[in-house]
Amino acid sequence: MDLLGTWYFMFAITTVATILFTIFIKKILVMADISDKPIVTEHKHKSGTPTMGGIGMLMGILFMTCIYFQNHYLLITCLIMLISGLVGLIDDLLGLKTKEIQKIVKNISSGDVSIGLLTLKPGEKARIASIKAKKELKALINVSKLEIVGETPIKMELEENHKIILQIVIAIFLVITCSVSMIGPFSLGLFAAPIIIIGILGAINSMNLIDGMDGLAAGIMAISSITCAIFLNLHGDFNASIPFIGLTSVSLGFLALNRYPAKIFMGDTGSFALGAGFATAVMLTNTILIGVISLAVPIISVIVSLMHRVHIINLPVEPLHHTLNYKGISEKNIILLYWLLTIIFSSIGLFLCPYFPI
Repeated sequence: MDLLGTWYFMFAITTVATILFTIFIKKILVMADISDKPIVTEHKHKSGTPTMGGIGMLMGILFMTCIYFQNHYLLITCLIMLISGLVGLIDDLLGLKTKEIQKIVKNISSGDVSIGLLTLKPGEKARIASIKAKKELKALINVSKLEIVGETPIKMELEENHKIILQIVIAIFLVITCSVSMIGPFSLGLFAAPIIIIGILGAINSMNLIDGMDGLAAGIMAISSITCAIFLNLHGDFNASIPFIGLTSVSLGFLALNRYPAKIFMGDTGSFALGAGFATAVMLTNTILIGVISLAVPIISVIVSLMHRVHIINLPVEPLHHTLNYKGISEKNIILLYWLLTIIFSSIGLFLCPYFPI
């Protein structure tokens, strides 16, 4: 079989295998009653959708690796994805417990009402999440501007510092392989460790943040990964493109059930695995620049959220795609917009391909 034939074969068989694994995992999750509990009011109708579907993607990449285990890039990428998926699974399991019950309020006045960072129009509803909003709630109820119309459970999750520590541990697993040593023509030497840690943390949190709408994260990962695979093939490095074929395949395979309206969610199990897998692949293959460009949409989303958290800007709902939904743009249109922007950024990256060292 020629190189192109191998490329197509690995893509097809891994995509089909991931679809079958995900269907199987979905049935088990339904039997175990392991489902999502959305905290965004507009997504309450998704309550009961099975989560932790990222297990299906992990099985898909492991399946491909067992067939093509001679590929060093794929083997290490798969190992890091499995470790990251395990960390994400821990967070998903914690999420089955309820941390607190938050109030949902409605503006019953004839004018706009400000509470916390939100401004509610007459008849508009919102979830009371911030400390500031909780402090203001009682006074606004007493003057008949707001009324409580419901409650929503908030799932328990790892503390942010614990998440960071575990993500650094994931990065250390990659560091000790001594497989990442270059950025473009430059040798990293002792700087390899901090670069790997930054890359893993950035990619995991980017994918975790963007995984908030049906098929959004899986679609972006499929586009970004196939972009990197094409880039490497244009440079004549077929072997290095294999992990990206794997990432594309498992993303598309999962997307078959995760596309709008989603029948299953990937959970942190999936978003952690995809983020760490992509970061690992781009660092192993020295394609960081094209990787960053193709993953620009999630990266920009993280930057916007960080600006919100340090009070440079104020979002009514975080992250940005939930703000767009809150402002009236449909979920389906937001997903298509983010996919289109990813295609545009990726196309720009491929257009500049001749100027990128490898």
